[in-house]
Amino acid sequence: MSDGRRPPQAGAPGRKAESGRQGGMMGGRGPMMMGGRGPVEKAKDFKGTLRKLLRYASPYRTQLVIVLVFAILGTVFTIVGPKIMGLVTTKLFDGLINKFGAAAVSAPMPSIDFVYIGRIIGILVMLYLVSAFFNWVQQYQMAGVSQKLVYDMRRDVDEKFSRLPLKYFDGRTHGEIMSRVTNDIDNISSTLQQSVTQLITSVCTILGVLVMMLTISPILTLITLVTLPLSMLVTSRIAKASQKNFADQQRELGVLNGHVEEMFTGHKIVRAFGHEKKSIAEFAEINGRYYQAAWKAQFVSGIIMPLMTFINNLGYVFICVVGGVMAAKKALKLGDIQAFIQYSRQFTMPIAQTANIANILQSTMASAERVFEVLDEPEQLPERPDALFLESPRGDVVFDHVRFGYKEDVTLMEDMNINAAEGRTIAIVGPTGAGKTTLVNLLMRFYEIQGGKITVDGIDIRDFKRGKLRTMFGMVLQDTWLFNGTIRENIAYGREGATEEEIVEAARAAHADHFIRALPDGYDTALNEEASNISQGEKQLLTIARAILADPAILILDEATSSVDTRTEVYIRKAMRALMKGRTSFVIAHRLSTIRDAELILVMNDGAIIETGNHQELLAKGGFYADLYNSQFTGAYIQDAAGAS
Repeated sequence: MSDGRRPPQAGAPGRKAESGRQGGMMGGRGPMMMGGRGPVEKAKDFKGTLRKLLRYASPYRTQLVIVLVFAILGTVFTIVGPKIMGLVTTKLFDGLINKFGAAAVSAPMPSIDFVYIGRIIGILVMLYLVSAFFNWVQQYQMAGVSQKLVYDMRRDVDEKFSRLPLKYFDGRTHGEIMSRVTNDIDNISSTLQQSVTQLITSVCTILGVLVMMLTISPILTLITLVTLPLSMLVTSRIAKASQKNFADQQRELGVLNGHVEEMFTGHKIVRAFGHEKKSIAEFAEINGRYYQAAWKAQFVSGIIMPLMTFINNLGYVFICVVGGVMAAKKALKLGDIQAFIQYSRQFTMPIAQTANIANILQSTMASAERVFEVLDEPEQLPERPDALFLESPRGDVVFDHVRFGYKEDVTLMEDMNINAAEGRTIAIVGPTGAGKTTLVNLLMRFYEIQGGKITVDGIDIRDFKRGKLRTMFGMVLQDTWLFNGTIRENIAYGREGATEEEIVEAARAAHADHFIRALPDGYDTALNEEASNISQGEKQLLTIARAILADPAILILDEATSSVDTRTEVYIRKAMRALMKGRTSFVIAHRLSTIRDAELILVMNDGAIIETGNHQELLAKGGFYADLYNSQFTGAYIQDAAGAS
C-alpha cells in the first residue's frame, strides 16, 4: 500500500547492502587478545544506558549479590591453590635433600613425611571442589538472571511495538526492527551470562594473584610487572595494524555474500540469459579478493599469540634465574618459586581477558542503547477512559475539514471533506503519491489527524478504542498477507471462534472453495513461508474469504487483479462484488476501468481532492480524471497495436 507519500524508510538498504551487513557479522572478528577485536561499536551515552540496564536488573539484586560473592570466593579458593601446592613441593624437596645428605655421610635414612603431604593434598582437593561449587552456583544464578532480564526486555519491547504509531514502522526497515528484538537482546543476554562473571573473576584473579606474588617475593613480582607493559605494547601495535585487515575482510565477505544471494535468488534469470560464466567469473574475482584480505587479517592477528608467549617465556626465564639464585641463598623455598611461576602464568591471561571483555561491554552497551531507543520512542495517543464501541455500525463515514501531514511543518491534506453514506462505494483514484493510502491510514487511525475530525456513524473515531474501531473495517490489499499454517487457519483469521461451516461458506462466497477442494489436503493444505505453493490469484481469493468471514461494516479494497490471469480475475471480481454488497466500501483504484460503477469517485492529487463525481460526470468534465482514463486506454491501444504488428 505504498503511495509515495509515506516518510521514506531511513537508511533502507538494498539486498546487497543487507547482505554486506550480515557478512560483516559473520566475518572474522579480529584478534581476541589485548583488545585487538577490530573496531568496536560504542554507545553514545554509556552511563545513561548502564543506569537503565541496572534498573532492569534491580529486581534480581539478591541473585546478583550471590553471583558477586560466589565469584569472588571461587576465585580466592582457586588462587590459594598454588601456594598450598608449593608447601607439598617444599616438603618433598626437603625430604629428598635430607635423604641425599644422609646417604653422603652414611647416616640413617630419614623418611619423607607423606602424612603431611597427604593432608596438604587433601586440603588442596577440598579447596578446588569448593571453588568448583562456588563457580557452578554463580554461573547458575547468572544464567537465571540474564534469561529473566532479557525475557522482561523482550516482553517490554513487544508491548511497546503494539503502542507505537505506524510512522515508526514506516520510517525503518523490517531488518532494523527485527534486529532490536533478536540480535541486540541476544547480545545483551550472552554478555550478562558469560562476560560479566568472567570480568568479576578476571579482576579478582588479577588482584588476588598480585597479592600472592607480593607475599612470596616483591623482587620477582617486579620482574613480572616489567614484562607486562612490553607485552601490552607489542600486542596493541599488532592489533591496531590488524584492524584495517579485518575491516577489509568483512567488507569483501559482505560483497561475496551479496553476490551469492543475488545469483541464487535470481538463478532462473541468470540461466535464461546465459550469464552463468559471467557470474562464476565475478564470484572467482570477489572470492580471490576475500581470500587475500582474510589471509592478511588472520596472519597478522596470528602473530599476537606467539609474540605474547615469547615475551612471557622471557619473563619466566628471568623469574627462574633470579628465583634460583634466591633459593640458593635460602631467601626463597623451592615450593615458593614453583607457586610464583604458576601465579605469573595466571596473571597475564586475566589481563588479556579483561581488555577483551571491555570491548564486549562497549558493544553490549551499544546494543542496549538501541533497545532503549525503542522503549523511549513516543507512543501513539492513549485511549480515552470512556472510549466507545459500536455493536452494530452502519458504516456512515465523514471526513470533516481534515488536516494532516506526516511532518508537523509539511501539510499534505489541508481541508479534506468526504461524505460516504452507508452502503456506498467510494473509489479513490490518482497518480502515485496523491495520498490515496494516506486517506485509508487516517480512516483506520494508523496516523492521528492534526485538524478537523473523522466520524463513523456520527462519532469521532478518536472516541473509539483503536482495536474496536478497526474491527469495523475489512481490508483486501494488493499485497496479500498469509501466514504459515493451513488454509482453514488463514481464512479463520478473519473472525475468532468461526465454525467450520462459516469458514467453508466464506470460501464459497469468495469463489475459493473449488480450488481449495482440488488441493491434495483441501482446507488442511499447509501454506509455506511465502505461500508460494498456491498462485497469486488464489492467495487473493483467500484474503477475500477472510474479509467475508470478518463481516465488516466498512471495506477497504486495494485493487488486486493486475497480476493474475483473466479467468482468476473474473473470480476475484465476482468475489469482491459479493463482499461489497450492502457495505460502505473504499476502493483504491489503479485501473480506472474497474470503477466505472462506483457511486462516487474521488480524484486525488498532492493530498487534495480535486474532482468528485461518478464515472460519466467526470469524463464529461474533461478534467484530470478524463486525462488519466484516456491515457490508460490510449496506452493499452498502443500496446495492442505494437503486439499486433
